[in-house]
Amino acid sequence: MTGRSLYRVLPAAGLVVAGALSLPVLTVAGSLLVPADGPWVEFVRLVLPRYVVTTVWLVLGVGAGTLVIGVGTAWLVTMCRVPGQRIWQWALLLPMAVPAYLLAYTYADLLQYAGPVQTALRAWFGWSRGDYWFPQIRSLGGAIFVMTCVLYPYVYILARAAFLEQSGAVLEASRTLGHSPWSTFWRVALPLARPGIAAGVALAGMEVLADFGTVKHFELDTFATGIYVTWFTLGSPVGAARLAAGLMVFVLAVMSLERASRGSRRFHPAAAPRRVAAFPLRGWRAGAAVAACLLPLLCGFALPAGALALMAVTAGDPLFGPAFLRLAANTLLLALLAGTLAVAVAALIAYGLRLEPSPLMRAAARVAGLGYSVPGAVIAVGVMIPFGYADRVLGTWLYAAAGRPPGLVFSGTIFTLVYAYLVRFLAVSLNTVEAGLGRIRPSMDDAARTLGHGPGSTLLRVHAPLMRGSLLAAALLVVVDLLKELPATLILRPFNFDTLAVRVYQLASDERLAEASTAALAIVAVGILPVLLLDRTMARVRGARHDPLEAMRP
Repeated sequence: MTGRSLYRVLPAAGLVVAGALSLPVLTVAGSLLVPADGPWVEFVRLVLPRYVVTTVWLVLGVGAGTLVIGVGTAWLVTMCRVPGQRIWQWALLLPMAVPAYLLAYTYADLLQYAGPVQTALRAWFGWSRGDYWFPQIRSLGGAIFVMTCVLYPYVYILARAAFLEQSGAVLEASRTLGHSPWSTFWRVALPLARPGIAAGVALAGMEVLADFGTVKHFELDTFATGIYVTWFTLGSPVGAARLAAGLMVFVLAVMSLERASRGSRRFHPAAAPRRVAAFPLRGWRAGAAVAACLLPLLCGFALPAGALALMAVTAGDPLFGPAFLRLAANTLLLALLAGTLAVAVAALIAYGLRLEPSPLMRAAARVAGLGYSVPGAVIAVGVMIPFGYADRVLGTWLYAAAGRPPGLVFSGTIFTLVYAYLVRFLAVSLNTVEAGLGRIRPSMDDAARTLGHGPGSTLLRVHAPLMRGSLLAAALLVVVDLLKELPATLILRPFNFDTLAVRVYQLASDERLAEASTAALAIVAVGILPVLLLDRTMARVRGARHDPLEAMRP
């Protein structure tokens, strides 16, 4: 296939893939065309304003928290010389391995009135009920705290990747012009890293919108709880889908507003990435930097992991042993398979947008990425409807041809589950890959074309080496998310095919948190592996100095 034909084929292939992954989202959106029933209309009239207000405050609070912690820690460990810097670089990613609902269970158990913290305070000071004030963990502020602790790595990892891929020459030029490190960060590094930071905040916000376990445990009324109540309590799947469609419209509007605010500005580095001399921190600045890195790690990982480890040692899952090897293998297999496919699909769609940024292609990519804002159970229904229809059609055809029913071909298979994962988590990889691709100057494409290379060769030999940090960041984010995914797995998994998250849910739903701690720790342990791999790879990217175009010259 010639290079000229690839310029048409690659965008077309990206459009087809984006359209295929948009099918469940369009199925959910199609519910808006179905007449609403009476109970759902009354339900929306009475409680929808409260859902909207709580959801907006939750997204704003978590967004602000993840932005400050993620960007601040990324800058400290990337551009400053902090005591224990090598440890902080990978340790700050560890909270990603902890599901938000597990952190909610753990902190609620520790900080409630009958928990060990308040019990110890009353014993030490002789207090009784009403003698002291203690923050209520089961509240909007508690949910913001819990979600910020586990979601800030989304911003940290993408901000760090953006800082690593920036040109050291630009930052050094800023310093030679008399700008302080703070001024350089605020006026040069931060604007250049804006696409990656915005992608991280968007991912954290969509996680908040789709979260059900945390807000349900804290008894908060959000869009996610409204979707589940409408579906399971009122018995109105159409109403739940309509709420989900409204949620998708809200996400699309916010993402479009952020992109429009960039205007015609571009964020390409002015030169190839090169190591820049780190700014040394001494005295109280070094102590403050260590505290800034240590506090989110303690709150998001060390304290909850320690509490879960204590529960696992004192009680634990009675089935711990060979059964866990099978659960861990199932979990890791699904995560690696879907994670690899998600990055490949995201690269295809993002590169198709770069080659041909037509309105149709942009719309398909945006719709395909909306699945991340919808709870997994709703995505599962959006997958079941078209796949169930395909099973019926295929079954009818095979019955007419062979004379016997073939059973289910798509539903209840690994294929359907992986497809649902791609729909659910495409936005994770797509936003990350787009941010990395957007930092590559278009002149690189032009130079490769003048050297006789087509779009496929340019993607593999120019773009992939330049953005390998972003590609691996996308893979990590998807894999870690998949290790914790629960609702879609519960509904779509094949018979007798369980994961660690399913085991945690089965025990925690029966108020057996101590027994669920064993599977929860297993999820954390498996999730640490890609974190360490990413840190090692990003360290190599930072030391890279070659220009990929040099290897392509005749």
